Amino acid sequence: MADFINSLHPAIICLIVCLSKVLEISIQNLKIMLMVKGQKIRATMLAFLECLIWGLVISSVITTLGNNMFLLFFYCLGYALGLFVGSTLENKIALGTTNIEFIVSEKNTEKIKEYLKQKDKGFTVFNGEGSKGKVNMIFVVTARKEAKYLIKDIRELCDDEVFEVTSDVSKFTGGYGIRK
Repeated sequence: MADFINSLHPAIICLIVCLSKVLEISIQNLKIMLMVKGQKIRATMLAFLECLIWGLVISSVITTLGNNMFLLFFYCLGYALGLFVGSTLENKIALGTTNIEFIVSEKNTEKIKEYLKQKDKGFTVFNGEGSKGKVNMIFVVTARKEAKYLIKDIRELCDDEVFEVTSDVSKFTGGYGIRK
């Protein structure tokens, strides 16, 4: 493979290295996210693909990077773009489950409860006290891809008088309105 790559025009080599690195690092990002989310089989398949790219393309030019600053630049550019592309893809795919905690007033609590019932979403309400008086905390566990729409709708419903905190959920059991 090294002989083939070295027979190409230097500009094409730089482009191949850059694109290969973008692909490799994007796959690496997705693989890590899948491992964190407990999807071992998919992560393993991506690890194989990542290794294949490294073995075929990147390892062929890695020894010459120190001697060719132009090639090194494209290698580094590919790495940086790979991180960007990988994290963007992961956000679009939105793997996993999210816990959303809404902290709202009494009047907004009723609006949110009705909305969540219409959407067939399970929730739990806790009474609390904040710096400005009595509040309620509403906990909702939902698919991560649905979270941004849920938050947007509830913000509109409550005229932005809502405080929300989101966190990833790695494991859960039971519950209402959750399909795993």
